[in-house]
Amino acid sequence: MLHTDWTTDDTAARRDAYYAASLTKFVPFREPLVFKKGQMQYLWDVEGRKYTDLLGMNLCISVGHSHPSVVEAAMSQAQELTHCTTMFYHPVPAHFAEELAATMPKGPNGDLKWVVHFTNSGSEAIDLAMTMARTYTGNLDLLALRTAYHGPTAAAQSITGIAGWRHPGMPGNVAFVAEPNQYRGIFGATTQPYLDEIERTIQSATTGRIAGMFIEPVQGYGGIIPMPPGYLTGAAERVRAAGGLYVADEVQSGFGRTGDHMWGFEADEAIPDIVVMAKGIGNGFPLGAVVARKHIAAPMAEKFMFHTYGANPTCCAAGRAVLQVIAEDKVQQNAKDVGGALLERLSDLQQRHPSIGDVRGRGLMLAVEIVKDRKTKEPDKAATATVFEACRDAGLILSKSGPHQSVLRIVPPMCLSMDDVEGVADGLDAAFSSLNA
Repeated sequence: MLHTDWTTDDTAARRDAYYAASLTKFVPFREPLVFKKGQMQYLWDVEGRKYTDLLGMNLCISVGHSHPSVVEAAMSQAQELTHCTTMFYHPVPAHFAEELAATMPKGPNGDLKWVVHFTNSGSEAIDLAMTMARTYTGNLDLLALRTAYHGPTAAAQSITGIAGWRHPGMPGNVAFVAEPNQYRGIFGATTQPYLDEIERTIQSATTGRIAGMFIEPVQGYGGIIPMPPGYLTGAAERVRAAGGLYVADEVQSGFGRTGDHMWGFEADEAIPDIVVMAKGIGNGFPLGAVVARKHIAAPMAEKFMFHTYGANPTCCAAGRAVLQVIAEDKVQQNAKDVGGALLERLSDLQQRHPSIGDVRGRGLMLAVEIVKDRKTKEPDKAATATVFEACRDAGLILSKSGPHQSVLRIVPPMCLSMDDVEGVADGLDAAFSSLNA
């Protein structure tokens, strides 16, 4: 058996010595934190200290750390056949594809047909959706939102609207439009000007014919920015009028996290042409998928395209168990109820702490934005860092996000309970109080 040293100092030294420099930005705290165990919404470090996970390990943990149903399904499959390449048939991914397709809207006439392409990750799923949209439409230009985050691969970076995630060498043919941020958007809190901007951008920054537009129904890393009512429908109309497809990125907002619906896009009337999903799909197992209208995916058959571990039966077994847990444990309703209660407590904190400029979100996809002044709304990165460290001291794990790293992103496993709400609120209260200490 391989020896694993769980001490904090040895683990940190080993990581610092052998991890590439590209991973240094992912170290969130000033001092190393080494986790050893997770159970549902809680984590324990190597010293045995317990934390409430408000990050869901970057939203990958949807129904709970080491959820017994998910672990059992994956272990059972791994013991029988750990991997089977996509070129061969296997019942587990085939059943999973059917079950995922069944979660999609049927359309006004009940005749929409959906198909699934499994990938290894959300970034690969985004890359595939970009290729699929360009193949189907024959157009190259894509639209994306400012402050959007779609992934770190070269193609996914090209439609990511945050400078800190954009590296040299990204492909082109992407134009960005203003995100309809209801707190600090450049056109204020009305929807129509943001829709008008889509038309202007198509006319000025593209050939006039586009492949599609990628939209997160609730922007995740960008700071938990929900799309306002009517925006998705209006955007889809304008994009389709220019020959393009409406692509919903549900990597962070999907699987019931927003509370009211299984998918974030369902908050509006427009049905996407392509839906991208990952993270919570596997509850920690590496898995992603592109779910597309069948006729839109059909032209991809003209050339080879597959992802080595995309239809891995062990991961797909975990994915099937996740869908079952979501239904049986009423996870979506829990996200709505607990998220609503937590949002109320965050609003209370906003009244007591002037550094909180805004609280927002849907279900268990919430945010606290920290500012220097509520009138100017100037982001306060330094205060965010202070509160963030204090949250660790209070036993809360969350993340700094947004283009200015001034937003606390609260996206816990969706098993967070009503019993946790007061403890989370008290911990945040203490963390914000540290600003005046």
